[in-house]
Amino acid sequence: MILKFDFSSKMPLYLQLRNQIVIGIAEGKLQPSEKLPTVRALADESGINSMTVSKAYQLLKQENYIVTDRRGGTMVAPNAPAKVDAKTVNALRLHISELRIAGMSRDEVMEMCGKLYEESIQK
Repeated sequence: MILKFDFSSKMPLYLQLRNQIVIGIAEGKLQPSEKLPTVRALADESGINSMTVSKAYQLLKQENYIVTDRRGGTMVAPNAPAKVDAKTVNALRLHISELRIAGMSRDEVMEMCGKLYEESIQK
């Protein structure tokens, strides 16, 4: 999986990394139980601070997307989180509100969501 960071973005790098890993899991680019690089290796490979990688990994672990084993290292969780948390629902609510303010109709939003969902399955 190739990671891309926008160093000029207002979004912190640890969230950019977290989001790319979640998308990678959803799109099947990262498989359940697949081993992830160590914090140091990922930091060196991507050119970001190891504390940034560590913060992203901690967040992913807290959200049950990854697991850490002292001997086995860090890997994609064998089972996806069982439910969507309130934070995710609220973020979706905000994005839908932004689309409505931009003038999109319900049908346009639903069509866009459907296309994005299908694209994520096909990758």
